Amino acid sequence: MTPSFLSYEDTYDALSWEGAVEALRAGHLRAKAEVGDVFLGPSDGTLLTRAAYVPGLGYGVKAVTVFGENPARGLPTVQGAMFFYEPGEGRIEAVIDSRLVTEFKTAGDSVLGARLLARPDSKELLIVGAGTVARSLVHAYSAIFPKLERISIWARRGEQAETLAAEFAGHAIKVAAAPDLAAAAKKADIIATATMATAPILRRDWVRPGTHIDLIGAFKPDMREADDALIAEGRLFVDSRETTIHHIGELMMPIAAGVISEDAVLADFYDLIAAGAPGRTGDDEITVFKNGGGAHLDLMTADYIVRAVKDAG
Repeated sequence: MTPSFLSYEDTYDALSWEGAVEALRAGHLRAKAEVGDVFLGPSDGTLLTRAAYVPGLGYGVKAVTVFGENPARGLPTVQGAMFFYEPGEGRIEAVIDSRLVTEFKTAGDSVLGARLLARPDSKELLIVGAGTVARSLVHAYSAIFPKLERISIWARRGEQAETLAAEFAGHAIKVAAAPDLAAAAKKADIIATATMATAPILRRDWVRPGTHIDLIGAFKPDMREADDALIAEGRLFVDSRETTIHHIGELMMPIAAGVISEDAVLADFYDLIAAGAPGRTGDDEITVFKNGGGAHLDLMTADYIVRAVKDAG
């Protein structure tokens, strides 16, 4: 059987954010995944290969290039494809545009974390960054948090935030550019950061009690978005201990500096979903979630995409 190629344009309308989030939740009720990542190339042009196996679910390999300067050239930062293999015979069931997998995996990972950790009555969302991930976060958070009343977008280049906000002029939730990051952070119930920062851009001093922090951007050892105080004082959670603690600067740097220990990470998705570990325990707590985006999440998302396409005919 020839595997299907699932393009972004032909497949997107068959998918839903609720479906993607449920697939990630259900995936963490299965046996723990085996994962392996390979990074090759310089920091400004990296080949990232992520592979995973989940018993009963199958195998997946996603290979993408990450070029941080590409948006200035009119090109995507991330480009590639994912191979999805079924579990019984190892057949390639589908080759999926990596953009499709990454979009629903990344934003789905974050909103699942927020569903587990943020206050359900959250009304103000601040998105830090105005790229492709920020756009998908507007859609994902709007779908999963129906009580949101306002979404603010801040970017180093203010015109980027204004352009992205303008795309949502007719959106059900008001979306607007935020001119000042500190001021916007002080009003937010949820703050989602999606940048390529290598030094902290979000400060504990700006975050009020009860806020949920969704850290997305840092995916390499030299990258981070939150300052030491925010990492140390918030209740800290990750999507996967195995793919974050020793791999991502957001945690590696404060651990190496003695700001926190590995034990500061209270739980990951397997703990929260399968084992019933406590998440938020009070309305005044600051919860900090590190979205590491491991290959097992790509696999769970790919399985959802293939099933959704079959259901849609």
